[in-house]
Amino acid sequence: MISLKKYLERDLPGVAEAGAAEDAGILPATLSAYGSAMLAMGNFSQDACPALGDGLKQRLGSLQAGLSPPLKRENIQATDRAVQERVQDWGQRTARHYRDKAGEVKSLLLTMARAGEAVGQRDQRAASQMNEVTSRLSRIATLDDLTEMRASIERSTAELKISIERMTAEGKAAVEELKKQVTVYQAKLEEAEELASRDALTGVRNRMCLESMIENRMEAGSPFCVAMIDIDGFKTVNDTHGHSAGDELLKQFASELRSACRSTDVIGRWGGDEFLILLDYRLVEAMAQIDRLRRWVCGDYTVRGPAGAMKLRLDASIGLAEHVPQESMSTLIERADVAMYEQKGAGRGMSAG
Repeated sequence: MISLKKYLERDLPGVAEAGAAEDAGILPATLSAYGSAMLAMGNFSQDACPALGDGLKQRLGSLQAGLSPPLKRENIQATDRAVQERVQDWGQRTARHYRDKAGEVKSLLLTMARAGEAVGQRDQRAASQMNEVTSRLSRIATLDDLTEMRASIERSTAELKISIERMTAEGKAAVEELKKQVTVYQAKLEEAEELASRDALTGVRNRMCLESMIENRMEAGSPFCVAMIDIDGFKTVNDTHGHSAGDELLKQFASELRSACRSTDVIGRWGGDEFLILLDYRLVEAMAQIDRLRRWVCGDYTVRGPAGAMKLRLDASIGLAEHVPQESMSTLIERADVAMYEQKGAGRGMSAG
């Protein structure tokens, strides 16, 4: 990832003053290119590692949104540092993630190989015992002593029985061990899938998971609504108090959403400061639920900023839309989004599209 440090070290005229970045000549173009690179990096990270890329994409998008004038030198430097740190952290976590996944696959393959080897060894022992019994039985034909012949047959029968029982026991043990290892690996896969469906910052569902759940509901044909929620004035929080305070506010807001929603409601982070809730009921019931939810989540929040703990007043705009038959996901989301922006422009209240 490129750095803005060398551009800032040129001491471009007016960069240190608020609002002067637009007149700094090359700086606006540099910031624009840097922002585009951040967004591209976010998209790439999502493709490279879906389990971890969504979090980096959202964070880089939030940082990119803060690169709009007026700007001060310290704001640009803080954003640059944050980008470098988050990309580096993502790279390290991604490397560990794939190393762990490779280790799990290696462990499963080794278990399967050992199970196959055990079966092969068991079969080889059994074959050796069978050959010995066969040879003994072949020699019986040359025996004249009936007593010796009977004893040989009894001994061979007993050994054959023991061999078959051992084969059965060893085979059962090998199969059980393989089942055990596959069960462990399946549990790890399910855990990895669960982590991949979560937003890295807030712990609620991520956009990719939400889209999949919406598609499932559309295919099932059951009634449902989506609520698009946007935190009012969130950019000001990042610009004034820093991205750490903004991240803390997002985490607290997501926690309040979980507290206010029903156990059947699906809460997710759509992107930036936008959240989406899936409600498996009709519009009238959904409106009552969202109205109650808004009264719960809007209010005072305490976060830690550069100067210590501070209280922030949070409001949110919510747009609600009920899915209609044959409607595409993009159309449904667009209706909820439009309803949300209508509410934002009209002031408080809830809008349904």
